[in-house]
Amino acid sequence: MPSTLYFNGTILTMDAQNSSPEAVLTEGNRIQAVGAEADLRARMPADAHEYDLNGRTLMPAFIDPHGHFPDPGFIRLFRVDLSSPPLGDCKNMEQALDRLREKASTTPDGEWVMGVSFDNTSILESRMPTRSELDGVSQRHPIWVIHASGHNGAANSLALERRGVSRQTPDPEGGRFGRDTRTGALTGLIEGLSAMGEMGDTDFLIDRKRFWKGFDACRDEYLSHGVTYAQNAWASQTMLDHFASLPADKDPGIDIELLPVGSLEPELSADWIDANWPGNPHFTLGPRKLFTDGAFQLQTAFLSAPYFRLTDPDHPCGMVYTSQGQLDADVRKLHSKGFQIHCHCNGDAGAEMFIDAVEKTLHVHPREDHRHTIIHGQALRDDQLERMAQLGLTVSFFPAHVYYWGDRHYDTFLGPERSERISPAASAERYGVRYTIHNDASVTPTRPIHLAHCAVNRKSGSGRVLGEDQKISVLSALRAQTIDAAWQVFKEDQRGSIEPGKVADFAVLSRNPLHDPDSLTETRVLETIRNGQRVFAASHAKQKIELT
Repeated sequence: MPSTLYFNGTILTMDAQNSSPEAVLTEGNRIQAVGAEADLRARMPADAHEYDLNGRTLMPAFIDPHGHFPDPGFIRLFRVDLSSPPLGDCKNMEQALDRLREKASTTPDGEWVMGVSFDNTSILESRMPTRSELDGVSQRHPIWVIHASGHNGAANSLALERRGVSRQTPDPEGGRFGRDTRTGALTGLIEGLSAMGEMGDTDFLIDRKRFWKGFDACRDEYLSHGVTYAQNAWASQTMLDHFASLPADKDPGIDIELLPVGSLEPELSADWIDANWPGNPHFTLGPRKLFTDGAFQLQTAFLSAPYFRLTDPDHPCGMVYTSQGQLDADVRKLHSKGFQIHCHCNGDAGAEMFIDAVEKTLHVHPREDHRHTIIHGQALRDDQLERMAQLGLTVSFFPAHVYYWGDRHYDTFLGPERSERISPAASAERYGVRYTIHNDASVTPTRPIHLAHCAVNRKSGSGRVLGEDQKISVLSALRAQTIDAAWQVFKEDQRGSIEPGKVADFAVLSRNPLHDPDSLTETRVLETIRNGQRVFAASHAKQKIELT
């Protein structure tokens, strides 16, 4: 197997000592040794390749701790992107409806038209489209516009009919169908995962052919940003079937952690896995996924105190997706069967539900090092972080919110005081809670360097600093997307740092990101190495960086 020596640059290993050796020697797809260049040259084979970093920086490839791969590929290829600045350029309702109308004009009658990434808090009218407006786009196509958060959407009459929703349909637990306050007529709004049903799944309208096309597009995007280990954090049975269609001996070009929907157990493990899972080494079945609440943009994240400026006076603290009793039962069931649990908890009250459920379960079924994880945890309080440390809980924060929605957190969602604590990573460090950071793609795009910038500099879109005392170091932000991300899903012995025996997955950066945190976003991924092979090279770097 060919060997390669990496030298003449900064090497950030992300090991326990945060060491920075002179050189790295790989053999095939594994790291063989790290240390002094002279020592490694003395032991490398005569036919080894030499990789001259030319002063650039080598670090472990990035790991996505929470996202929905390959949904970004589906959006690019098959859906109507309605994102507003700074994510996109859809600024008002008229633009959104025109884009849907254009898509409908090229779509056969009866087939779905799906708009995505619509943000009611960013668009001029500050609301979701109505059933009537979407009927005005087309009555020959079912039309579904899902919110950027993935937690609600708007449907036209034909889409409501396909969903089986009528004026007489009762609201399900943890969801609701929008109704005119005077007439009771359906407005087209569908809120909550239970109400959206399959229309809320990332694989909605995706057949096998589209799945693999979207997979390839998403893989190429991730690799171009140095990510070689991605995550699908809400794998429905349909999604699992798509992944399972890849033969066990085929390399898909990226490694994926799959988090099956928690309600699929125990049947998934008892009946499906042995019969249907091909055992492809690049796809791993990981934690099981649960939810407690919704999203801040919709004011459905569950808070212990009311939103700063209410949009729904009937639900001043947001929406809970499940009862405490049901969550207790779900956590107990999954934990007792040995599963790790990742639970979506945006608001502090939603997080409290999960912390309580884990504490009750541990009293009955003690288990060391379970690594149950709160996903998002954007409003976690210090008393909760202290409890989490005691219970062995971990968290994956969403600091991209600081940039994309920070000003609205300050002005509308949480207000000046609570918005200072969005994604309180520094507090987590103080209490000894190990954490990661994520983009939750496709809510925000997978951009590890920009994500680190959000956690380090905590600047909103307008440049307002939210939470000076919650800033973390660049090193912490990078570890949160490498070794800590590997640890969070029990993969720290395989990847996440540059150490002997681990997989040879690297990102080559244009500069040392530890220098000048204010300029972090100027750092570029020039090349991505996966299993010891180049899988991405920036066009301007192809002639400058070569394996020789």
